[in-house]
Amino acid sequence: MKTSKFLLLAALALAALCITGCSTPESRIRKNPAAFARLTPEQQDLIRKGQIAIGFDQEMVQLALGEPDHITTRTDTKGVSEIWSYTTYELPDGGPLYRGWYHRYYYWDDPMFPYYLDYPHRRERDHYRVTFKDGKAVSIEERKQ
Repeated sequence: MKTSKFLLLAALALAALCITGCSTPESRIRKNPAAFARLTPEQQDLIRKGQIAIGFDQEMVQLALGEPDHITTRTDTKGVSEIWSYTTYELPDGGPLYRGWYHRYYYWDDPMFPYYLDYPHRRERDHYRVTFKDGKAVSIEERKQ
C-alpha cells in the first residue's frame, strides 16, 4: 500500500514538473499580462492559439511562440532586418526528436531535460521563420511538413 502511494505521488510530481517546465502561450501570457492586455481581441485570440500575424511586434511573437532558437540579422539594399528562427529537430526517418527550449545548452544546468545538440543523426529544420523590419513582423514562413 505504501509503495503504490509513493509511486502515485512520484508520478504526480513528475507530471507537475513536466507541465510547469513547458512553455505554452498561456504560461507566457501569465508571465506578461500587461503586454497581453494591450492587444486587440483578435490578436489575443491568435496568441492563445500559438499563431502570429504580419504586423506583430517582437513581444507579441514571443507571447505566441516563445523565445526564438536562432536570431539572424540581414542587411540588404532595403536596410537591416532581423530573422527569428524556431527550430525542430528530427530523427533521420523524419520523426520528431525534440522541439522546445530544453534542446539548447541547459543540459549541465538541469540534467532532467535531454540535450540533443550532440545527437549524431539529428536533422535540424526551421519550423517558423519570422522576419522583423523596424520591430514589426513583415514576413512569416511556416513549415507545414
